[in-house]
Amino acid sequence: MENRLRIAIFGTGGVGGYFGARLAEAGHKVTFIARGAHLQAIREKGLEVESILGDVHIYPARATHDPGEVGIVDAVLVATKAWQLPETARAMRPLVGEKTTVVPLLNGVEAPDILAETLGSQPVLGGLCKISAFKAAPGLIRHVGVEPEVIFGELNGRLTPRVKSLQEAFSACRGVKVTVPPDIRVAMWSKMTFIAAFSAVGAATRAPAGVIRRLPETRRLLEEAMREIVAVARALGVNLPWNAAREAMAFTDGMESHVTASMQRDIMEGQPSELEAQTGAVVRLGRQAGVSTPVNDFLYTVLLPQERRARGQETW
Repeated sequence: MENRLRIAIFGTGGVGGYFGARLAEAGHKVTFIARGAHLQAIREKGLEVESILGDVHIYPARATHDPGEVGIVDAVLVATKAWQLPETARAMRPLVGEKTTVVPLLNGVEAPDILAETLGSQPVLGGLCKISAFKAAPGLIRHVGVEPEVIFGELNGRLTPRVKSLQEAFSACRGVKVTVPPDIRVAMWSKMTFIAAFSAVGAATRAPAGVIRRLPETRRLLEEAMREIVAVARALGVNLPWNAAREAMAFTDGMESHVTASMQRDIMEGQPSELEAQTGAVVRLGRQAGVSTPVNDFLYTVLLPQERRARGQETW
């Protein structure tokens, strides 16, 4: 095939596993960076994706725990948890050459800056994705909701050859929508408006999307959290439209009623979560910009004890 790319998937959970499998299905040379029982299952049985848009089984699948075994690639899709990013950036150095493109697909708005601290700014794009998927078992990814979409672009807004090449690669994938927006920072904050508010309200209430949006009290809490995030973005100079909160709520209304956020699931399961990269970042950046965020402050405060307990910083 033309434009056959060498791609490393750093973090083979719901996001990385799904999009990596679709790229491999389309004929690209994909290597999955994984570990433990998940890595062993992928090596032995391949990577299986069960999806509402059609299943796929990549067998044999290239997989390793050591980026040094892979060498320099054309693109790295980063799909770890946000709190793992500094360690991830150091570990991926063997994958990154002069022409490598690094695309963060994780939640939050600070990933490009964190990656650039270790890798330099040249290889790093802005990026995000939309999908509801998770690792159901070792070697198995389950996509249960939300039309899978990858969104990326140069932080300076230019439509470069490497962006076009990656856009073409994703455009050929089954079950993937690809978008290159004129301003990736706006796109990242648009996602942040939805995901940080939805994750925090979901974690605090322990309820799925259908319940949160149906009850007037939780719906109002969600809307107010979203409006605060938009105010923070605009105060930081991001050209996010004021109606971004309304659009985020409309997206929430369109989701399957059973959908929950990954941060919510992690907190409910007593695991370390992306609280600091989502609600924590809203609170921190709001203070930096001089914007009051009382709803997000409250949600962060309510969830912080659980987060600290999951990280072994509190016991009871």
